[in-house]
Amino acid sequence: MSPLNDLLMPKLGLTMTEGMLIEWCVAAGDQVKAGDPLFVVETDKVANEIAAEADGLIGEILVPAGETVPVGAVVAHWTGPGQQAVQEPGGSAPAESPAASVPAVPPAPATGGRIVATPLARRLAREMDLDLAGVVGTGPGGRIKAADVRHAKAPAPEAPLQERGQRVAASGLVQSMARRMTQAKQVPHFYLAAEAEIGELLDLRRRLNDQPGAPRLTLNHFVIAAVARALAALPQQNRIWSDGQIVQFDEVDVGVAVSTERGLMAPVLHGLAAATLDGIARQSDGLLERVRSGNATHADMNGGAISISNAGMFNVTYMTPIINPPQSAILGVGSVRDVFRPDAQGAPALKREMGLVLAADHRLHDGAGALKFLNYVIDLLQDPYRLLRTQTQG
Repeated sequence: MSPLNDLLMPKLGLTMTEGMLIEWCVAAGDQVKAGDPLFVVETDKVANEIAAEADGLIGEILVPAGETVPVGAVVAHWTGPGQQAVQEPGGSAPAESPAASVPAVPPAPATGGRIVATPLARRLAREMDLDLAGVVGTGPGGRIKAADVRHAKAPAPEAPLQERGQRVAASGLVQSMARRMTQAKQVPHFYLAAEAEIGELLDLRRRLNDQPGAPRLTLNHFVIAAVARALAALPQQNRIWSDGQIVQFDEVDVGVAVSTERGLMAPVLHGLAAATLDGIARQSDGLLERVRSGNATHADMNGGAISISNAGMFNVTYMTPIINPPQSAILGVGSVRDVFRPDAQGAPALKREMGLVLAADHRLHDGAGALKFLNYVIDLLQDPYRLLRTQTQG
């Protein structure tokens, strides 16, 4: 059948190599029109509905729902208007010939009450305290060999232990997450840890949230803004490694780890190069709503060179995160802690500090560049009024 009559697993992202076909929306023999949904593919924790590009008739479905296949694999056949369905060549399978019966090997023949066995077999039988009368010989004329004795004496295999628990088939989302985490550990990580003193930021946040009519700002919105500003100022950090090549991004996009009922997901905020704090808050709120309601788009779940994973609400001092491929970095955010530090005169002063851990891909980033990036983020968090300016002023 012509490739024009093949439905293929589409490539839905820059680094997509396979997808799970989780649902068929049509059956063999169905007439479809352009735009009708054909099947649903799950990749990167997002379900993508694949629509018909033209009118046609669905032929044979080759890939059942629930299977994972590589990009470009044929999942079904179809015929367009005016085309004749082509029967795949091939006849009925030849009938299987009946398996020849294999006669059981009789026990070793006894000649006048004498068992035929090799000398080594007899010696092994004596050492093992084994009666040769019950041993099946496989040598010529049923002669017992040493291997027959060893086989007869070998202990029966123990019955497998009963598993205490239940086996449950992993969902497509769980399988996708498992693949990505395995892939993530192939990335050569290195880590940098530091603290940011955010007392002034917390005070600014409180004052901004007291203003009526404005979106409510969270600590994470400030971190997102600082990371976005750092990416815009240091574009060499805004790139990823893909298939042996470096991809330099023009746009500033930042991923955010989100806990949902379906598991941990990492949607992406797009176009943050000149975004304000209020703009980040509004875009973030809309994105999280789509993700948690299961309505995230493919674009929502792709893009960006870095994500932020904030575990501060769980009383975690430091978080050492894993890079989310194909991104090249991730920033782990810990809890805000009250600590005493010496002031300029050496007297103890109460500070409010937040632990930060940057994980970076050593194929793209070296220690000096990553340190510069992390310190840029920290400087913005410690001088948060800079985040109120536009990017051209900052």
